[in-house]
Amino acid sequence: MAHAVISCLHANLAALEAVLSDIDQRAITTITCLGDLVGYGPQPNEVVNLVRERSIPSCQGCWDEDIIEGLNACECSYPSQLAERRGHQAHQWTAEQLSEENKAFLASLPMTLRRDRLLFVHGSPNSQHEYLLPDMDAFAALERVQTADADTLFCGHTHRPYVRELRDGVIRVRVQTPADPQAAAEREMALPVRRIVNAGSVGEPRHGNTHATYVIHDEATGNVEIREVPYDVERTCRAIVEVGLPPVFAWRLRHGFEYAERADDASHVCER
Repeated sequence: MAHAVISCLHANLAALEAVLSDIDQRAITTITCLGDLVGYGPQPNEVVNLVRERSIPSCQGCWDEDIIEGLNACECSYPSQLAERRGHQAHQWTAEQLSEENKAFLASLPMTLRRDRLLFVHGSPNSQHEYLLPDMDAFAALERVQTADADTLFCGHTHRPYVRELRDGVIRVRVQTPADPQAAAEREMALPVRRIVNAGSVGEPRHGNTHATYVIHDEATGNVEIREVPYDVERTCRAIVEVGLPPVFAWRLRHGFEYAERADDASHVCER
Protein backbone atom coordinates (compact mmCIF):
# COMPACT_ATOMS: atom_id res chain seq x y z
CA MET A 1 0.00 0.00 0.00
CA ALA A 2 1.30 3.43 -0.92
CA HIS A 3 0.97 6.37 1.42
CA ALA A 4 1.88 10.04 1.09
CA VAL A 5 3.93 12.07 3.55
CA ILE A 6 3.69 15.86 3.49
CA SER A 7 5.41 18.48 5.63
CA CYS A 8 5.92 22.19 6.22
CA LEU A 9 2.67 23.50 4.72
CA HIS A 10 3.35 27.00 6.07
CA ALA A 11 -0.09 28.47 5.47
CA ASN A 12 0.28 28.18 1.69
CA LEU A 13 -3.17 27.13 0.51
CA ALA A 14 -2.40 27.06 -3.23
CA ALA A 15 0.52 24.68 -2.68
CA LEU A 16 -1.44 22.40 -0.35
CA GLU A 17 -4.37 22.18 -2.76
CA ALA A 18 -2.02 21.27 -5.61
CA VAL A 19 -0.27 18.56 -3.60
CA LEU A 20 -3.52 17.04 -2.35
CA SER A 21 -4.81 17.01 -5.93
CA ASP A 22 -1.64 15.19 -7.03
CA ILE A 23 -2.11 12.65 -4.23
CA ASP A 24 -5.79 12.13 -5.11
CA GLN A 25 -4.93 11.57 -8.78
CA ARG A 26 -2.79 8.63 -7.65
CA ALA A 27 -5.66 7.18 -5.60
CA ILE A 28 -3.60 7.39 -2.41
CA THR A 29 -5.90 7.55 0.59
CA THR A 30 -3.39 7.45 3.45
CA ILE A 31 -1.64 10.75 4.16
CA THR A 32 0.59 11.73 7.08
CA CYS A 33 1.62 15.33 7.80
CA LEU A 34 4.86 16.18 9.60
CA GLY A 35 3.74 19.53 10.93
CA ASP A 36 4.35 23.25 10.48
CA LEU A 37 0.85 23.83 9.19
CA VAL A 38 1.31 27.56 9.77
CA GLY A 39 4.02 30.22 9.68
CA TYR A 40 5.36 32.50 6.93
CA GLY A 41 2.32 32.05 4.68
CA PRO A 42 -0.88 34.09 4.35
CA GLN A 43 -3.66 31.50 4.86
CA PRO A 44 -3.18 29.83 8.28
CA ASN A 45 -6.86 29.19 9.00
CA GLU A 46 -7.59 27.93 5.50
CA VAL A 47 -4.70 25.44 5.62
CA VAL A 48 -5.53 24.16 9.10
CA ASN A 49 -9.19 23.85 8.13
CA LEU A 50 -8.29 21.78 5.06
CA VAL A 51 -6.07 19.43 7.07
CA ARG A 52 -8.88 18.98 9.57
CA GLU A 53 -11.51 18.45 6.86
CA ARG A 54 -9.37 15.76 5.25
CA SER A 55 -8.69 14.16 8.67
CA ILE A 56 -4.96 14.04 7.93
CA PRO A 57 -2.97 12.79 10.95
CA SER A 58 -0.28 15.33 11.76
CA CYS A 59 2.69 15.83 14.04
CA GLN A 60 3.22 19.16 15.73
CA GLY A 61 5.82 21.28 13.98
CA CYS A 62 8.04 23.96 15.52
CA TRP A 63 5.79 26.78 14.24
CA ASP A 64 2.70 24.98 15.52
CA GLU A 65 4.37 24.64 18.91
CA ASP A 66 5.55 28.24 19.02
CA ILE A 67 2.10 29.63 18.18
CA ILE A 68 0.70 27.75 21.18
CA GLU A 69 3.59 27.96 23.65
CA GLY A 70 4.97 31.34 22.60
CA LEU A 71 8.52 32.21 21.62
CA ASN A 72 9.99 31.05 24.89
CA ALA A 73 12.77 28.63 24.00
CA CYS A 74 16.02 29.62 22.33
CA GLU A 75 16.13 26.90 19.71
CA CYS A 76 15.94 29.11 16.63
CA SER A 77 18.54 29.45 13.94
CA TYR A 78 18.07 33.03 12.81
CA PRO A 79 21.31 34.23 11.22
CA SER A 80 20.75 37.93 11.91
CA GLN A 81 18.61 40.38 13.78
CA LEU A 82 16.75 41.34 10.60
CA ALA A 83 15.77 37.74 9.93
CA GLU A 84 14.71 37.29 13.54
CA ARG A 85 12.50 40.40 13.44
CA ARG A 86 10.75 39.06 10.33
CA GLY A 87 10.16 35.77 12.11
CA HIS A 88 8.67 37.56 15.11
CA GLN A 89 6.45 39.62 12.83
CA ALA A 90 5.15 36.50 11.09
CA HIS A 91 4.60 34.80 14.44
CA GLN A 92 2.57 37.70 15.81
CA TRP A 93 0.48 38.02 12.63
CA THR A 94 -0.25 34.29 12.52
CA ALA A 95 -1.22 34.16 16.20
CA GLU A 96 -3.63 37.08 15.67
CA GLN A 97 -5.22 35.48 12.60
CA LEU A 98 -5.73 31.93 13.86
CA SER A 99 -9.11 31.07 15.30
CA GLU A 100 -9.25 29.73 18.85
CA GLU A 101 -10.57 26.45 17.46
CA ASN A 102 -7.58 26.07 15.18
CA LYS A 103 -5.18 27.01 17.96
CA ALA A 104 -6.71 24.25 20.07
CA PHE A 105 -6.21 21.85 17.16
CA LEU A 106 -2.52 22.75 16.86
CA ALA A 107 -2.10 22.34 20.61
CA SER A 108 -3.56 18.83 20.40
CA LEU A 109 -1.07 17.56 17.81
CA PRO A 110 1.40 14.91 19.03
CA MET A 111 5.15 15.31 18.70
CA THR A 112 5.47 11.96 16.90
CA LEU A 113 3.32 9.46 15.04
CA ARG A 114 4.14 5.78 14.61
CA ARG A 115 2.96 3.05 12.29
CA ASP A 116 4.68 -0.28 12.89
CA ARG A 117 8.39 0.35 12.24
CA LEU A 118 7.80 3.77 10.67
CA LEU A 119 8.21 6.90 12.80
CA PHE A 120 6.96 10.33 11.73
CA VAL A 121 8.39 13.51 13.29
CA HIS A 122 8.79 17.15 12.33
CA GLY A 123 12.42 17.85 13.14
CA SER A 124 13.76 14.80 14.94
CA PRO A 125 12.57 12.39 17.66
CA ASN A 126 14.28 14.71 20.15
CA SER A 127 12.78 18.06 19.19
CA GLN A 128 10.61 19.81 16.63
CA HIS A 129 13.49 22.28 16.24
CA GLU A 130 16.37 19.88 15.50
CA TYR A 131 17.53 19.71 11.88
CA LEU A 132 18.39 16.28 10.48
CA LEU A 133 20.51 17.51 7.59
CA PRO A 134 21.52 15.08 4.85
CA ASP A 135 25.23 15.50 5.61
CA MET A 136 25.05 15.20 9.40
CA ASP A 137 27.44 12.75 11.05
CA ALA A 138 26.41 9.21 10.08
CA PHE A 139 26.58 7.87 13.64
CA ALA A 140 24.45 10.74 14.95
CA ALA A 141 21.92 10.17 12.17
CA LEU A 142 21.83 6.43 12.86
CA GLU A 143 21.44 7.12 16.57
CA ARG A 144 18.30 9.21 15.96
CA VAL A 145 16.65 6.34 14.10
CA GLN A 146 17.96 3.51 16.28
CA THR A 147 17.01 5.06 19.62
CA ALA A 148 13.53 5.81 18.24
CA ASP A 149 13.14 2.06 17.60
CA ALA A 150 12.28 2.60 13.95
CA ASP A 151 13.43 1.26 10.60
CA THR A 152 12.49 4.41 8.68
CA LEU A 153 12.30 7.90 10.15
CA PHE A 154 10.23 10.45 8.21
CA CYS A 155 11.04 14.09 8.96
CA GLY A 156 10.70 17.59 7.53
CA HIS A 157 11.81 20.97 8.95
CA THR A 158 14.74 21.49 6.52
CA HIS A 159 12.43 22.19 3.53
CA ARG A 160 14.79 20.09 1.37
CA PRO A 161 13.75 16.53 0.49
CA TYR A 162 16.17 13.61 0.58
CA VAL A 163 16.39 9.88 1.23
CA ARG A 164 19.40 8.67 3.21
CA GLU A 165 20.20 5.01 3.79
CA LEU A 166 22.35 4.22 6.82
CA ARG A 167 23.98 0.85 6.15
CA ASP A 168 27.06 -1.07 7.26
CA GLY A 169 26.76 0.41 10.74
CA VAL A 170 28.93 -1.31 13.37
CA ILE A 171 29.23 -0.82 17.11
CA ARG A 172 32.43 -2.06 18.79
CA VAL A 173 32.61 -2.51 22.58
CA ARG A 174 35.36 -3.59 24.95
CA VAL A 175 34.20 -5.84 27.79
CA GLN A 176 36.25 -6.14 30.98
CA THR A 177 35.71 -8.72 33.71
CA PRO A 178 36.12 -7.98 37.44
CA ALA A 179 38.40 -11.00 37.78
CA ASP A 180 40.94 -9.63 35.30
CA PRO A 181 40.52 -5.88 34.69
CA GLN A 182 43.57 -5.85 32.41
CA ALA A 183 42.03 -8.33 29.99
CA ALA A 184 39.34 -6.95 27.73
CA ALA A 185 37.47 -8.72 24.98
CA GLU A 186 36.34 -6.78 21.96
CA ARG A 187 32.89 -7.45 20.59
CA GLU A 188 31.41 -6.16 17.38
CA MET A 189 27.73 -5.77 16.59
CA ALA A 190 26.44 -5.07 13.09
CA LEU A 191 23.46 -2.75 12.87
CA PRO A 192 20.61 -3.24 10.41
CA VAL A 193 19.94 -0.79 7.60
CA ARG A 194 18.04 2.28 8.71
CA ARG A 195 16.65 5.16 6.64
CA ILE A 196 15.87 8.85 7.06
CA VAL A 197 13.34 10.25 4.59
CA ASN A 198 12.85 14.00 4.45
CA ALA A 199 9.60 15.06 2.77
CA GLY A 200 10.81 18.58 1.99
CA SER A 201 8.16 21.28 2.05
CA VAL A 202 4.74 21.81 0.55
CA GLY A 203 4.41 25.47 1.40
CA GLU A 204 7.93 26.87 1.34
CA PRO A 205 10.29 24.74 -0.76
CA ARG A 206 13.98 25.60 -0.42
CA HIS A 207 15.53 22.98 -2.69
CA GLY A 208 16.26 25.26 -5.62
CA ASN A 209 12.95 25.57 -7.44
CA THR A 210 9.40 26.62 -6.65
CA HIS A 211 7.72 23.21 -6.85
CA ALA A 212 6.08 21.89 -3.70
CA THR A 213 7.53 18.56 -2.58
CA TYR A 214 6.22 15.49 -0.78
CA VAL A 215 7.08 11.78 -0.73
CA ILE A 216 5.22 8.60 -1.60
CA HIS A 217 6.23 5.51 0.36
CA ASP A 218 5.33 2.02 -0.83
CA GLU A 219 5.02 -0.06 2.30
CA ALA A 220 5.17 -3.35 0.37
CA THR A 221 8.43 -2.65 -1.46
CA GLY A 222 9.91 0.08 0.74
CA ASN A 223 10.37 2.29 -2.32
CA VAL A 224 10.31 6.06 -1.71
CA GLU A 225 9.49 8.54 -4.46
CA ILE A 226 10.12 12.27 -4.05
CA ARG A 227 7.35 14.14 -5.86
CA GLU A 228 7.62 17.74 -7.10
CA VAL A 229 4.34 19.54 -7.80
CA PRO A 230 4.00 22.91 -9.55
CA TYR A 231 1.41 25.31 -8.17
CA ASP A 232 0.27 28.91 -8.57
CA VAL A 233 3.18 30.55 -6.76
CA GLU A 234 2.09 34.07 -7.69
CA ARG A 235 -1.27 33.54 -6.00
CA THR A 236 0.50 32.99 -2.69
CA CYS A 237 3.04 35.76 -3.29
CA ARG A 238 0.27 38.30 -3.90
CA ALA A 239 -1.52 37.22 -0.74
CA ILE A 240 1.68 37.55 1.33
CA VAL A 241 2.06 41.18 0.28
CA GLU A 242 -1.66 41.96 0.59
CA VAL A 243 -1.90 40.80 4.22
CA GLY A 244 1.22 42.77 5.22
CA LEU A 245 3.73 39.96 5.80
CA PRO A 246 7.39 40.73 4.93
CA PRO A 247 7.73 40.96 1.11
CA VAL A 248 10.94 38.90 1.25
CA PHE A 249 8.75 35.87 2.03
CA ALA A 250 7.19 36.29 -1.41
CA TRP A 251 10.59 36.86 -3.03
CA ARG A 252 12.05 33.61 -1.75
CA LEU A 253 8.96 31.63 -2.75
CA ARG A 254 9.51 32.85 -6.32
CA HIS A 255 13.08 31.53 -6.20
CA GLY A 256 12.66 28.31 -4.24
CA PHE A 257 15.35 28.82 -1.64
CA GLU A 258 15.82 30.40 1.76
CA TYR A 259 16.89 34.01 1.88
CA ALA A 260 18.22 35.64 4.99
CA GLU A 261 20.97 38.15 5.59
CA ARG A 262 24.07 36.36 6.88
CA ALA A 263 25.95 38.38 9.45
CA ASP A 264 28.64 37.63 11.99
CA ASP A 265 26.99 39.86 14.54
CA ALA A 266 28.47 39.48 17.98
CA SER A 267 25.75 41.72 19.41
CA HIS A 268 22.94 39.44 18.20
CA VAL A 269 21.05 38.04 21.18
CA CYS A 270 18.02 35.91 20.45
CA GLU A 271 15.02 37.13 22.45
CA ARG A 272 13.41 33.69 22.65
